[in-house]
Parts: sequence; structure tokens; C-alpha cells
Amino acid sequence: MKPNVGNTDRIIRIIVGVALLSAVFLVDSNARWLGLIGLVPLATGLIRWCPAYALLGTDTCGVDHRKAA
Repeated sequence: MKPNVGNTDRIIRIIVGVALLSAVFLVDSNARWLGLIGLVPLATGLIRWCPAYALLGTDTCGVDHRKAA
């Protein structure tokens, strides 16, 4: 798996993921479990690889990995 998530994209994903996960602890209704959706952007930000980007052929890293290989 070659990284396809750039630094700015990565920071945004991590912040959004943590913000969504905080809803699990801060919201008092049954909707708080929707905060678990935050695991997806958090995980993709941490591992720097997004399966949706891979399917769409998108790369926000700024480095052309095809030339480097």
C-alpha cells in the first residue's frame, strides 16, 4: 500500500476523526454511537492510505509514486 493521503489531508482527517469520536463521550442520547464513524477518518489519517482514494485513483501526497518505482 503506497500512501495516497497528503499531510494537509492527513491532519484534517485526524482532527475530524477525534472530533467525531468525542461525540461518544459528550452526547447523552443514543445518537452518540454515530461518533464511531470517526474511526474511519482517524484510521485513514494515521496509516496515510485511503481505500476510496485508491479506487478513484486520487492522490493528495504531491509525490508521483509511479515515477519513483
